[in-house]
Amino acid sequence: MKIQDKIYVAGHRGLVGSAILKKLGAGGYTNLITRTHAELDLLDQRAVDAFFEKEKPAIVFLAAAKVGGIYANQTQGGEFIYENLMIQTHVIHSAWKYGVKKLLFLGSSCIYPKLAPQPLKEEYLLTAQLEPTNEPYAVAKIAGIKMCEAYNRQYGTDFLSVMPTNLYGPNDNFDIQASHVLPALIRKIHDAKVSGKNEVSIWGTGCAKREFLFSEDMAEACVLLMQKYTAADLGGIVNIGCGKDSTIDELVHLIAEVVGYNGAFVYDKTKPDGTPQKLLDISRITRLGWTPKTSLRDGIKLTYDWYRSRTND
Repeated sequence: MKIQDKIYVAGHRGLVGSAILKKLGAGGYTNLITRTHAELDLLDQRAVDAFFEKEKPAIVFLAAAKVGGIYANQTQGGEFIYENLMIQTHVIHSAWKYGVKKLLFLGSSCIYPKLAPQPLKEEYLLTAQLEPTNEPYAVAKIAGIKMCEAYNRQYGTDFLSVMPTNLYGPNDNFDIQASHVLPALIRKIHDAKVSGKNEVSIWGTGCAKREFLFSEDMAEACVLLMQKYTAADLGGIVNIGCGKDSTIDELVHLIAEVVGYNGAFVYDKTKPDGTPQKLLDISRITRLGWTPKTSLRDGIKLTYDWYRSRTND
């Protein structure tokens, strides 16, 4: 990726896309293209084709996706598999068709088997059954990975796939019903503090372990890979995480400290935990010279400050 390249960031208003756009701008990349959903519906192949034919970007960051937590995945499985399959298929195919030099596809740690050994190595993909609560989403992301690999083999493209751990940060979705666990907990605990509630109910047992990475650290990793490495260099997919995990209970109490909430927490064990543990092996990317910079506490504070700046509380 060169400084003069025309770069398209798909999903530039979302959590990861906005962080990538910010990182590119800070790095002196000015030939940037974005489109809102109203301007370009990525579910429409004709519209995507017309966009690529007109703009002819050299570089694509494919960060557009339908995402959500356990509740959203359980209740909207059809939408998750359909929309993600369509978005990535249209963008990847048009990228090949119109001569994109390099593409980065964002997958998810959900692609790995539910009970795979920890930490999760890239080679564990497709070795056992997936976690049922997010299987439609995971299947779609696996299809995107395999589409990139197939196009690289057949057409000689340079399409990379990266597997981020649980991401959070500014521009995240804080809807309690639709968001991922960390922003949902920030919203729930903040609301409890503001309303004076003495108790907060949390889904699951609190024992499940999750790894969290600040979105701006993720963006730095993505830009580094696009600047310096090819898909062939990387030998397939690349995990991006922080190399450490926390139980949900530990996360809850850390968020409570940052928010300043002193109430109690009650775990609703009738609700699912999801995969027991999802910790990525990040040795492949750390060997390339990247390490995350933002601690979980600092990242939560930055995220909470951003959220507070957009609420009236």
